[in-house]
Amino acid sequence: MSAMQVAYDFAVLRVVPRVHLGAFLNVGVVVHARTVEFLALRAVTDERVLAAHVHGVDTELLARYLRSCEAICAGDVAAGPMALAPPSERFHWLTAPRSDVLQSSPVHEGICDDPQRALDTLFQDYVTIGRPGGAGDGC
Repeated sequence: MSAMQVAYDFAVLRVVPRVHLGAFLNVGVVVHARTVEFLALRAVTDERVLAAHVHGVDTELLARYLRSCEAICAGDVAAGPMALAPPSERFHWLTAPRSDVLQSSPVHEGICDDPQRALDTLFQDYVTIGRPGGAGDGC
C-alpha cells in the first residue's frame, strides 16, 4: 500500500543585494500543502553565515527579517497581524513579488508524501550556503 500523496506549493527565498543587477543567493524555502494544513519555512538566519556569503547588505537586519518571516509563517502572534491570517494567506504574503533585498522565486508545485521532508529536501537542494561544500562566492 502506498502512502497518501500530497500536493504542495513552494518558493525559494532569495537575497538580492543589488536589486538593479538581479544577482541573488538562495537563503530559504517556504512550503505550503493546503490539503494537510502544512505551512513551514526554513531559512539561514545565522548572521555570521549570511555575512560570509552576502556582501553589501546589513546582515543583522537581514537575519531579523528572515526570522520574522519564520514567525509569520508559524503564525506567531508576536509577529503581527499578518501572522494571524490563515496559512494560505500567509504563504501568498511571503511569496508575493517584491522589489526588495529579500525576494521570493516564482511559486512551484510538487507532490510528496511528507511535506516536512519535502521542505528539508528542497532546502538541501536549493540553499547551499552555511554547509560544507556550499556556495562560497557570495553576491
